[in-house]
Amino acid sequence: MYYLGVDLGSLSCDAVLLDNNGGILASSVVPTGARNREAIARATDDVLKAAGITEDQIRATVSTGYGRDRVEKRLAAVTEITCHARGIKTLFGGTQVLIDIGGQDSKAVRLDRDGQVADFAMNDKCAAGTGRFLEAMARALQVDIEELSDLDIGASGDVTLSSMCTVFAESEVVSLIADGIAVNEIVSGLNRAIASRIVALVRRIAPASDGLSIAMSGGVAHNHGVVRALSQAFGTKISVPPKPDTVGALGAALIAREKGNQA
Repeated sequence: MYYLGVDLGSLSCDAVLLDNNGGILASSVVPTGARNREAIARATDDVLKAAGITEDQIRATVSTGYGRDRVEKRLAAVTEITCHARGIKTLFGGTQVLIDIGGQDSKAVRLDRDGQVADFAMNDKCAAGTGRFLEAMARALQVDIEELSDLDIGASGDVTLSSMCTVFAESEVVSLIADGIAVNEIVSGLNRAIASRIVALVRRIAPASDGLSIAMSGGVAHNHGVVRALSQAFGTKISVPPKPDTVGALGAALIAREKGNQA
């Protein structure tokens, strides 16, 4: 039998399919768009086709993400905090702090010795520093969001952004461009501003983070520049899995396997 985890977020719907031994058979990331039920169906179909199985062979499905209650035929709906913690524990055992930056929010999760959630903190309702924020900054810079990842390379780090509000920051970026500031300096300033905000978030759950093992999940973890800025801010390597946006869905699938075997 097989186990499915579905993470319905604001920007993407992610699915991970496990076999009976907990091995990852397939994963999928599709845009959520305006019709999230269609996104759920596409992500599910993707992993079923990749694994060569049919839906009736899935023994249990667990959903997570802001739209977790919209996933039909679920055995359970579980919070993102729990699922991301479970997923990262499997990928990077020994992680003590998890940073998850998604499309619309940021989370810092402190894990205990057993990989269980000991404490967590979330950003406020503002989307500053999230995937939505980076999308807006990419538009202001007239580049694809994927290009942002390495546009900071070679920057001196002399540019500092005064606001992380998406609207004000976008205006500030446009002003910097008009002033002739190099794009790599602007992007470096953006990355360091995001890192500063995340450091403050982590300090709320781990006031003394020096020496802690830190990992990152969520779509923003694909942005190498943000990861570099975080590594510099914390003074340590940030561990990032190959598919950071599927960590929540992986955790959900692992929980589905547990619950399915108990049923």
